[in-house]
Amino acid sequence: MRAYVAGVSLWGPGLPGWAGSRAVLAGETPYVPADIAPPVPDILSSNERRRTGVAVRLALVVAQQAMEMAEFPPGSIAGVFGCSNGDGVVVHAILETLAEPGRQVSPTQFHNSVHNAAAGYWTIATRSSKEAVTVTGQDATFAASLLKAMAGLHVERQPILLCVYDTPIPAPMAEKRPTLAPFAACLVLTPEPCERTMARIVVTYEAISTAAEEATQLPSLLSLALGNPAARALPLLECLARRQPGTIRARLRHGAVAIDVRPWR
Repeated sequence: MRAYVAGVSLWGPGLPGWAGSRAVLAGETPYVPADIAPPVPDILSSNERRRTGVAVRLALVVAQQAMEMAEFPPGSIAGVFGCSNGDGVVVHAILETLAEPGRQVSPTQFHNSVHNAAAGYWTIATRSSKEAVTVTGQDATFAASLLKAMAGLHVERQPILLCVYDTPIPAPMAEKRPTLAPFAACLVLTPEPCERTMARIVVTYEAISTAAEEATQLPSLLSLALGNPAARALPLLECLARRQPGTIRARLRHGAVAIDVRPWR
């Protein structure tokens, strides 16, 4: 399945957006991990901003930035949102409440705890009637989300937004599902090249694969790439930043998703 990348964004420790991260991903500037809070997405109303947590804001920021880069109005295309953990902070708070007398769970906390919260806030903020689905697959969430987005694009022949994001979970759940740091990445994919096209990707699903999952080209980013399910997107982002052809693989259960990347201009 073939697609063209018209927009890209990311946010993570020491990686403040595409413009601020491209040189690092290309190996031109040393990577210096640092906690950098993402900006509050201005597509949210002030009321919705108060309700959302870090996970939702992180997803919406990269989605908005990628759409702006592709020069598409926010909410004008369908979206696939991939997340392994959901909003662990909210789930932790609900579990603490349920362990106390009264068990008065906040309605806001409850609707933020569902796995498709970010997709829901995106459609509300952008007033979009386009499809927005949420995918999860533990460490294979990026691969599963990419495959879902590519299948939708292949069938519908319409642009699609792919957003993957994950944030750390508080203890004690963190012992079962450690996540290094907040990270999110987003791509705007089109079925045909356009003025904003930066690369072409060809995605192939390998039901059974003996090939190893592609590791990041930069040793300094390896711990992040392995420590956050959404950061499995880093090898693809590095290829886009380096503007060099290459083929990478992302593990998906017993198989893999092979991604052939070719710069467009």
